[in-house]
Amino acid sequence: MAQERSPLSWAREACDALMAAYEAPQLPPANRWHYHQGVFLCGMEMLWEAVKEPRYDEYIRSYVDALVDENGNLYFARDELDAIQAGLLLFRYDEREPGGKYRIAAGKLRRLFDTLNKTKEGGFWHKDKYPYQMWLDGLYMGGVFALKYANAYGEPALRDMVLLQERLMRQHMLDESTGLLYHAWDETRSFPWANPDTGCSPEFWARSLGWYGLAVSQFLDELPAEDEGRLRLAESLRSFVTAIVRYQDPASGLWYQVVDKGNQGDNWLETSGTCLFVYAIAKTYKLGLVGDECLEAARKGYRGLIETVRINAEGRFELPLICIGTSAGDYENYVTRPTSVNDLHGVGAFVMACVEMEGLLEGSGDGKPEQVASHG
Repeated sequence: MAQERSPLSWAREACDALMAAYEAPQLPPANRWHYHQGVFLCGMEMLWEAVKEPRYDEYIRSYVDALVDENGNLYFARDELDAIQAGLLLFRYDEREPGGKYRIAAGKLRRLFDTLNKTKEGGFWHKDKYPYQMWLDGLYMGGVFALKYANAYGEPALRDMVLLQERLMRQHMLDESTGLLYHAWDETRSFPWANPDTGCSPEFWARSLGWYGLAVSQFLDELPAEDEGRLRLAESLRSFVTAIVRYQDPASGLWYQVVDKGNQGDNWLETSGTCLFVYAIAKTYKLGLVGDECLEAARKGYRGLIETVRINAEGRFELPLICIGTSAGDYENYVTRPTSVNDLHGVGAFVMACVEMEGLLEGSGDGKPEQVASHG
């Protein structure tokens, strides 16, 4: 029965559940400009673009307007990439009301790239409290915003900056034998988890890999078709998706918290990473970079997520098995992390996955994939 509902109907259910629970500025943690809220609201923005229901646009704008004043001031952490991500919500409103408070606020976030600390090669520290460390998460937290800013306001040098970040992550964090990327890399090799030879953290954490796939797949939307870096990114994405598919749990369709260690008894299936993988695989298929075997993995992952969804006593959507916010660490660090229900990390990623899967299920009139060379 549940499987008969369309992906967009599930995206609506997820958004409506959180809209019923929270006024937009109260999305937890309340009154904060951060990626927790930004990821969920970016998923809602994708849903709005698909269905054009005004209530979703109004909800997003109520969050933005509660935190950005009429002079474009907003309070945000000025030493971390995480604070930039919610800036993705500003561009659409600045298009409607050009040059006002949304443009000013976007400019404040953009200037973080000039002040954040960097490795000697130019890689951004994830946060000042994690000195000399690059995390996969950061590629999405800052990268998509930078490319949108470059396109909206004519600053093409930001494209080179973003391409450098992705290149450094592949250079330092890619494991050639699996095709996966480690969660973090320490330039100084001094942090407790850092491999003394490579500087990498020891495990492949699902959600961090999901952020990487989300970032690179959305980068392709923002880079001009003729940009040389776009073709290199397309190959990175194809390789990434091909690698991820190999680690899907065949029984459930989900992915494990520590992606490559599903045979460990204390490892567990995690939903937010699965959502991000389904999104990235579906988008990569639409770009014509992978074939039907990957489409089937996306379908299987989506079906697994729908089987995991619960409807509570109030008739509202619940997504369980969402890992809470997590720093880099060893295996025990990841498998002992608590899970939550309807955490914004997971619900936002679920909505993104559903929107991207619309039209890709069996019997739904699958369209032919696009070709990456012509997609700009």
